[in-house]
Amino acid sequence: MTTQNPGFSTLAVHAGAQPDPTTGARATPIYQTTSFVFENADHAAALFGLQQFGNIYTRIMNPTQAVLEERVAALEGGTAALAVASGHAAQMLVFHTIMRPGDNFVAARQLYGGSVNQFGHAFKNFDWHVRWADSSDPSSFESQIDSRTKAVFIESLANPGGTFVDIAAIADVAHRHGLPLIVDNTMASPYLVRPLEHGADIIVHSLTKFLGGHGNSMGGVVVDGGTFDWSKSGKYPMLSEPRPEYAGIELHKTFGNIAFAIALRVLGLRDLGPAISPFNAFMILTGIETLPLRMQRHSDNAIAVAKWLKGHAKVAWVNYAGLNDDPNYDLQQRYSPKGAGSVFTFGLKGGYEAGKSLVEGLQMFSHLANIGDTRSLVIHPASTTHRQLSEEQQVSAGAGPDVVRLSIGIEDPADIIADLDQALANVA
Repeated sequence: MTTQNPGFSTLAVHAGAQPDPTTGARATPIYQTTSFVFENADHAAALFGLQQFGNIYTRIMNPTQAVLEERVAALEGGTAALAVASGHAAQMLVFHTIMRPGDNFVAARQLYGGSVNQFGHAFKNFDWHVRWADSSDPSSFESQIDSRTKAVFIESLANPGGTFVDIAAIADVAHRHGLPLIVDNTMASPYLVRPLEHGADIIVHSLTKFLGGHGNSMGGVVVDGGTFDWSKSGKYPMLSEPRPEYAGIELHKTFGNIAFAIALRVLGLRDLGPAISPFNAFMILTGIETLPLRMQRHSDNAIAVAKWLKGHAKVAWVNYAGLNDDPNYDLQQRYSPKGAGSVFTFGLKGGYEAGKSLVEGLQMFSHLANIGDTRSLVIHPASTTHRQLSEEQQVSAGAGPDVVRLSIGIEDPADIIADLDQALANVA
């Protein structure tokens, strides 16, 4: 790139990528290899000792993956990134890097149901504990923090409710207590919201969703904001203390504002192993090239559908922050003026059974457990993604019995509405 400050759309196409120096290939190649040849013994020793950056083994790093990481870091405004096998893998590596047995973190209860399950159940096996707070009330995070708290976790745009979160206010709470703010930015994507600009320290994404955008490849990513002082409090020894695996290197002292991303790779991904495949990295890179176009179309279509649903006689309520009478509208305008995204929820007057009936009657919508596809998607969270939760937990997470979640695609909006119209006509 020749410009010093390229725009978002330019970064989405070009960041991290150059023509292949050997073949001249313009698209980033798929480096489908397990391992890489060393120049000599000294080169190998320097790579293994973190004295030089380079490729050793695809479980740890791969050239296709590297372009993906640099591109997402550029789009988020971060210093470095690590791409892995899924969004859940990204979250696991983040907490593996900062937590010790017996530690806790504070998370918004308004989260994707899979994250609620991971935090509340799977993490117990590591003796990591979650404390729940209300994303609409920053003070609820503060009241949960104690001496063993290591982080605060929120979504920028909560799934499934589609509500925007006051990132800056919660960042202030976290930083007053010397804690990093981790933000899952999957639902908004950096096109709509850039949490690092509002005080976040670490970003996670499910690349499977809007960044990849085509429902064909799994992946996750962690972006290091480069802003947090990992040495100040002594609470993060994996970053601030000498690492015996690497001849006593202190990662934060050595690598500065990319230390967290380095730790994720050389202490987490190296040993736990949730590597992204080069093919999936390639597919997601290709999807990112059209991210700005898709996200704007998603948002434009979603507001049209939300307005139509709000006027339908069988619809009890619509929760979409882009509606100017929505309680979340002011936050949406502050954090995401380009649009309110693709995903939102609504409820039918017939409740649980009506929601299930609607889902089964749709024809163009795909009934599946995903968001962020080019296609319009639908799910009834209470009977699927949030089924493992109690009804009280479902309601707290914005996935009560009557809730239907839509992920609006990039089809013609008239066709999306027509499909909803015919399905609603058959709902008792």
